[in-house]
Amino acid sequence: MSKKKKPRIFVILECNECRFNLQKRSPGVYRYLVSKNKINTPEKLELKKFCTHCNKHTIHKEIK
Repeated sequence: MSKKKKPRIFVILECNECRFNLQKRSPGVYRYLVSKNKINTPEKLELKKFCTHCNKHTIHKEIK
């Protein structure tokens, strides 16, 4: 009996403002680990999450 590939995978979301802004509150890039269904959402995720380095809600995009 063969095992099927599961449709859910883990992806990493990274803050856009931390990534490109050199003058921010504290150094570093904030990341979230979330799961997504690769069959229903084949495109990259974009979610609005809280970033502790920016100290506000920002858009987090999926990275490789």
